[in-house]
Amino acid sequence: MNKLLCFVLATAASAAFAASPTNDTVAYKAAINKSDADYKTAKAACDAQSGNAKDVCQEQAKVSRANAESTAALQFKNDKKSVEKAQINVADANYDLAKAQCATRTGADKDSCLSGAKQQHTAWVNDAKAGKKAADTAQTGIDCSSMTGSDKASCEARSKTELTKDALADTAITTKVKTELLAEPALKSLDVHVETNNGTVMLSGFVPSQAEVDKAVDVARNVKGVNKVQSSLRIK
Repeated sequence: MNKLLCFVLATAASAAFAASPTNDTVAYKAAINKSDADYKTAKAACDAQSGNAKDVCQEQAKVSRANAESTAALQFKNDKKSVEKAQINVADANYDLAKAQCATRTGADKDSCLSGAKQQHTAWVNDAKAGKKAADTAQTGIDCSSMTGSDKASCEARSKTELTKDALADTAITTKVKTELLAEPALKSLDVHVETNNGTVMLSGFVPSQAEVDKAVDVARNVKGVNKVQSSLRIK
């Protein structure tokens, strides 16, 4: 188990959000499909082993898949919840591996092994959640971390309200962009996926020509409320 790699992945969420990864649905799906294929190959290779060795081998395959999925989320998803979930999946997979590795031990040695694994899992999960909280604070400008009691509860409620408002605004922008794309006579293809995150519109999918790529971006850019357009459109 590469603990350093797992630690880096589990603590990289806030940095990834700050870097504003491109939301590339096509590339993300390709990365996930590859991770699934690699997992099946690795798991099949474990069949040559037996007992605890086979269990550890299979858990290592799951860790590799979780790491690959986390990397894909960091690179191609502009979505805090997706990145947080992927980071927690890495923590869970590593915890399951650690438990399998502890299984052959006995007595106090086994108890200590399991206790250490649990503590590490808790730390990684907390890191993933902290990354999302940092991203939320950056988005709303509301920092409740130093508050306590009713003040903190009130602050967190206000932050949640602001995040909800942003989400509703993003939904409205997505609907408007889709409507404008459908109404544009120069665009023949309907195979365009639209997502909006904090005013940034992300276009993905396939269109027949570069001219339609440019037109789709121009249409989205001119919708009220759009701050930026990121295009992952591809020519088919």
